[in-house]
Amino acid sequence: MLSRKSVKWVLLLLVISMSVFELSSSKADPRWAAKKRRMREKVRKMFYHAYDNYMVHAFPHDELKPITKTFTDSLSELGNLKCNKLGVMDHHSDVKLFFDSLVIMGNNTEFERAVLWLSDNLKFNVDARINLFECNIRVLGGLVSAHMLATDSTSRLVKGAYKNQMLSLAEDLGRRFLPAFNTPTGLPYAWINLKYGVMENETTETSTSGCGSLILEMGALSRLTGDPRYESAALRALRKLWSMRSSLNLFGTTLDVVTGEWIEYSSGIGAGVDSFYEYLFKAHIVFGKEEFWKMFHLAYVAVQKYFRHGPWYHEADMRTGKATYWQLTSLQAFWPGLQATANSSHRKFFHVWEKFGVIPERYLLDHQMLHPTEKYYPLRPELAESTFYLYQATKDPWYIEVGETIVNSLNAHTKVEGGFASVRDVTTMQLEDHQHSFFLAETCKYLFLLFDDSFLAEQNYIFTTEGHPLPVLSAWHDRLPEAYIPTNWSFVKKERLVRQASSMSLQVCPATTLNTGEHGGQWVESACHVPDARSDHRCIADEDCGIDSTTCRRRSCSIAGYCGPWLFL
Repeated sequence: MLSRKSVKWVLLLLVISMSVFELSSSKADPRWAAKKRRMREKVRKMFYHAYDNYMVHAFPHDELKPITKTFTDSLSELGNLKCNKLGVMDHHSDVKLFFDSLVIMGNNTEFERAVLWLSDNLKFNVDARINLFECNIRVLGGLVSAHMLATDSTSRLVKGAYKNQMLSLAEDLGRRFLPAFNTPTGLPYAWINLKYGVMENETTETSTSGCGSLILEMGALSRLTGDPRYESAALRALRKLWSMRSSLNLFGTTLDVVTGEWIEYSSGIGAGVDSFYEYLFKAHIVFGKEEFWKMFHLAYVAVQKYFRHGPWYHEADMRTGKATYWQLTSLQAFWPGLQATANSSHRKFFHVWEKFGVIPERYLLDHQMLHPTEKYYPLRPELAESTFYLYQATKDPWYIEVGETIVNSLNAHTKVEGGFASVRDVTTMQLEDHQHSFFLAETCKYLFLLFDDSFLAEQNYIFTTEGHPLPVLSAWHDRLPEAYIPTNWSFVKKERLVRQASSMSLQVCPATTLNTGEHGGQWVESACHVPDARSDHRCIADEDCGIDSTTCRRRSCSIAGYCGPWLFL
């Protein structure tokens, strides 16, 4: 577990990993440059095999069915399963969900074509019941990101061709979201009709992610339009959700938006709650609010304390912290990337990938076996995402090898003539007829960035949970700590070079190292000094210190008021 300072160092690593400084592929070890070029082109071919088939067989519908070479309007169908005939979502094309991938791969011509087509054809005044969370991270996020990419300093579009059409569409969609937040708690309904708002007798059940993963897209929309309603609605929901945490700073997975009561108390870092943690972390970077940082710090410490078991993360009851389900889920694979230093967890996830050829949706850790029904792999991006982040943070060429294995597995097991198909059963590699949009929006994107990060040479970016890049702009920062400002890179670079040892390896207290002049007077990073959230960074009682994440031994509070496993060494 990490201290406030140590976790902020991890946060800084993540910001650095997105930045211009020292990150271009030309700086890589020459021994790996040729491999990275080969793999970059291999991923590019993967992307265009999937993209071209989508354009031929599915455009302008939501997603491609690559085996039958047909399509599905998935975002609409999710909310209209009981209807005999779907309301037609006029040109509701998923191209808007992944065309920022075109920019990352350097195809500005196709990006411009997509922007102009959507400008003329995309309409949201349709009778379709959609999932607010999915539509937010996919559609609204895609439109906001596209607007930012279309208007940045690189002049990707022909002069005069773009007149803020993507932002106008995003604002139209954002306005259609607002009725969902009209609840006694401020927590939004999970489902809303784009034309008529919240339907009669709509379900009041939603997920933690559905309430707590809206702030990036809706906050960005407010900053771009000057209309505070979107950010205010998302922030009110997030604060209400935060107030519902247990005394252990844990959250359940499902709740009622009208009563504000929890429905499911078991929780973890996987489905239903994963992007909630991710957005607390990333919202602090994008908007600079200290409030987001404090939330993330408390939530992160609780996760490490109650969910972690060695390199794995089980699920636990939010009220007691007692383990409930010992299982790996594919969505958990984002966590090592969020931590940016979680090598051991990432290696375990990759071991499961190697065992099956892809990563199954659910794996029972206590029985070391697949879940009997959730044996599928729908082309999810989370392991590729974590691999990209960890390579950016460490430059360890082992992650290039991991990326190569992932690419080869996808080509070997999921590529079909009409695109890339999801795996129905990882034990037989039986395929199913679905190419999810996140394969183009995220999986291919993170793999490409792993081998070619030249896109990041222009601007610091944070990627949303659907892989849409949002720039980190100082104008959006309410209060941005000085140490995170990219212009301070020369200082950070120098500091990073001297951090060769940890407090655990040296068996020293990080709180006193600098003051005593030990080890040349340099700060020694701690991976386990976990204070409480008070401003003086000290703990009050042993309970604040939890379990050491490396040795799993109970820690205690020292006389000086700091936690530390060195007390047991």
